Amino acid sequence: QVQLVESGGGLVQPGGSLRLSCAASGSIFNIYTMGWFRQAPGKQREMVAAITSAGSTNYADSVKGRFTISRDNPKNTVYLRMNSLKPEDTAVYYCNTDATVWGDRRRNVYWGQGTQVTVSS
Repeated sequence: QVQLVESGGGLVQPGGSLRLSCAASGSIFNIYTMGWFRQAPGKQREMVAAITSAGSTNYADSVKGRFTISRDNPKNTVYLRMNSLKPEDTAVYYCNTDATVWGDRRRNVYWGQGTQVTVSS
């Protein structure tokens, strides 16, 4: 199986910055797309940003120009740099990946436990 552990969340003032990290571990054979989702209270979980193993990226319109996703393939780690944060960015942020493990060719989706990001003055 694959475990995802996020870190880097916290409380930040509007206009501030944070960097989230998510490290994947376990019986990993191959990791494909890695991404970040978020869920605010009373709202559905939404995709924030995603990055393929080749480095192609995709962003939600609401974060384009402010957030940057990157990954370190040898470390199986994905990052989310968040600049110019707004109160509406407040949410629990979840790391996500689809991967295969040793002994099983099926691609499965894995989730982290989430990290809280609060943007408030």
